[in-house]
Amino acid sequence: MSDRLEVFMFPCLSDNYGYLIHDPIQNLTASIDTPDVHAIEEALNQNNWELDYIINTHHHYDHAGGNLELKKKTNCKVIGPMQDKDRIPGIDQTIEHAEEFMFGSFVVKGFHTPGHTTGHMVYHFESQNVAFVGDTIFVMGCGRLFEGTPQQMLESLDLIMSWPDETLLYCAHEYTQTNAEFAITVDGKNKDLLNRKAEVEDMRKDLIPTVPTTLNLEKKTNPFLRSDDQEIRLELGMLKSTRTEVFAEIRNRKDQF
Repeated sequence: MSDRLEVFMFPCLSDNYGYLIHDPIQNLTASIDTPDVHAIEEALNQNNWELDYIINTHHHYDHAGGNLELKKKTNCKVIGPMQDKDRIPGIDQTIEHAEEFMFGSFVVKGFHTPGHTTGHMVYHFESQNVAFVGDTIFVMGCGRLFEGTPQQMLESLDLIMSWPDETLLYCAHEYTQTNAEFAITVDGKNKDLLNRKAEVEDMRKDLIPTVPTTLNLEKKTNPFLRSDDQEIRLELGMLKSTRTEVFAEIRNRKDQF
């Protein structure tokens, strides 16, 4: 029997990814967020798994909208960020920033990553080099700042950047092709980015998911992680600006893209 965390990923809604994680040792299963009840039920049936937990990243409907229906059907337990406890439907267990908890045999560490929302949390399985990052970071992108500030989001991304380079980042949306098209407008001389953009275009022609990505790849190609890069600063005319100012300008340009 494998001692690895099993991850089953499936597309749902218009551009979301759903995730079931499974501990084969204790035969436990969790859904990371609940974007689409029907798709989650199909994925459970396909794997012959029963739902024990929902682990929420944040309160948005395409992440927590299926909580109550799934909880009613399966009697599963809902885990989510303490900062969002009043906005996560059916929450049973709250997680504080940098708090560790057990998913079966595996240690999970939750990190509060405000920016996209004020209560957003990401979940890092350090022993597995796996993280579920919701809408904080995307392939070559980051979440829109609906509630948080540029400074908060930059600090959240810096936290993620402190993890090992080989960490697999499972984000919640397939936004990669558009993100790549935007990225070259601010980092067009980056050969890693240009190569990655071409790879992504080939993948999406065949509807191949671009998720997960690795932290190492994002450090090389994601402009939101590169606010100290001189070529980007030169392109923006912001050589003497702070990292937060550069990040805010990149985010603003992406919002208008």
